[in-house]
Amino acid sequence: MAQSLPHLYYYPSPLGRLVLASDGASLVGLCFDGQPSKPRWLCNHFPSTPVPAGTDFADPALRQASEWLDAYFGGAKLPSAPPLALSGTPFQQAVWRLLLSIPYGQTVTYGALAAELARTFGLDRMSAQAVGHAVACNPVMLIVPCHRVVGAGGRLAGYAGGLERKQHLLQLERAVLPPQ
Repeated sequence: MAQSLPHLYYYPSPLGRLVLASDGASLVGLCFDGQPSKPRWLCNHFPSTPVPAGTDFADPALRQASEWLDAYFGGAKLPSAPPLALSGTPFQQAVWRLLLSIPYGQTVTYGALAAELARTFGLDRMSAQAVGHAVACNPVMLIVPCHRVVGAGGRLAGYAGGLERKQHLLQLERAVLPPQ
């Protein structure tokens, strides 16, 4: 039986409503409400019913995430990210750690992430498609900046929130795209 999440919050972003989920201590999910591909954490916890709305800022992770999002969308200096509890395979966890290292306003290609992971694991090479799948499974959009990963030559590719939102986020950050 699916474990229920104790705290949920709808955040009104300029790009559409976001759903934030906390386990009471850490942020476990952040996605656009109604995005085309429903995140696994949302499906696992709410398989057939809509996410209940509610503001519970007694939850420190939701309060901190909301403050982080306010700063992000407001163009202010980002405060510390809320504590995260990212549920995934060891490979996904490794990819998400790399995503967290991408600086604000910078981008990296799926191929560059694959090359870095291959070095980390002592391999000759790694599939950019495997990395892309792990990026797509990111349970905490924006804070774990999967929108900063682009296709070869800097082309916009793959974003669960939609490519239009990805483009807006990169423009907000005045992102530097890799040379073509």
